[in-house]
Amino acid sequence: MDSTLLERTPIYGGLNRQTVDYIVTHAATIAVPARGYFFHEGDAADAMYVLTAGRVAVTRRYQSAEYILAFLHEGDCFGEMALLDFSNRSASVRAETDCTALRIDLGMLQDLYRIDHEQYTLIQMNLGREISRRLREADQTSFEQAILTHRFIHGEFSLRTT
Repeated sequence: MDSTLLERTPIYGGLNRQTVDYIVTHAATIAVPARGYFFHEGDAADAMYVLTAGRVAVTRRYQSAEYILAFLHEGDCFGEMALLDFSNRSASVRAETDCTALRIDLGMLQDLYRIDHEQYTLIQMNLGREISRRLREADQTSFEQAILTHRFIHGEFSLRTT
């Protein structure tokens, strides 16, 4: 895999060449065919992924329906919460096209911690920043939905067409 893709991802930006090469060398490359899943909501989690080719949908289920939360493309990462909170997967990730991704697991990052504290700390800070950015986007979407709900309830607009 070309290490420049990893360097362009927010979580791995700013790392030195030696660390990027270490991650690329030690990460497993996972291939998932179109309509296959990297993981499902509720699965145990111990790794994150950097999409190296293809397009995925991040989904959640409610009753019997699957809802798309986001589409991700080459260079995007997913599953990163697993490296911070050790909880089960909060969403599923389905390949929309044939995909490949680097699988970066907790054990590899623990090894990096033993090798280079500063680079490990930078990754952790970048993870926090990326999760914070996504939380801000989710907050904005939630706020906009609350406004629409308020306006609908108070009769400021209706869904009827004339």
